Amino acid sequence: MQNLWQKNSSLNASPLKPDLIFQICNSIAPIGWLLMIVAPRWTVTKKLILSGFLPLLLGLVYLTLIILFFGDSEGNFSSLQGVAKLFEDPFALTAGWIHYLAFDMFIGAWEVNDGQKHNISHFLLIPCLIFTFMLGPIGLILYFTIRAIKTKKLFHNAD
Repeated sequence: MQNLWQKNSSLNASPLKPDLIFQICNSIAPIGWLLMIVAPRWTVTKKLILSGFLPLLLGLVYLTLIILFFGDSEGNFSSLQGVAKLFEDPFALTAGWIHYLAFDMFIGAWEVNDGQKHNISHFLLIPCLIFTFMLGPIGLILYFTIRAIKTKKLFHNAD
């Protein structure tokens, strides 16, 4: 099945291509991570990253790709082969990558906010943030481990 981009030749003239979307989002995300690592208490970091603004912005790019192109790929989520086929489509692959960028950054922002709330030294958060940026859940596991050691509790009541 051809995607909407291929079906509508007027869209082919548009500069909005999956490679460009990927490049823009993939260039913006490291800036957010750098701000969380080196300047977590800076007003700009708080407003752009820790507030959830940048993850939300990435989420809106993701939503746009899903609205425009979801269902145009031949793949599905019911098997590993179906997922592989789904991500053969450049727009689905780009959307999938942006999904990771948005959610990992949201988790990183949560780690910073939660770490500050529990008075965990930012130097202990830095490895968590690096691992969350590079390897998602491993950084989250590291953060929970550090938080449990520092607070003597694995889980905390939501407050």
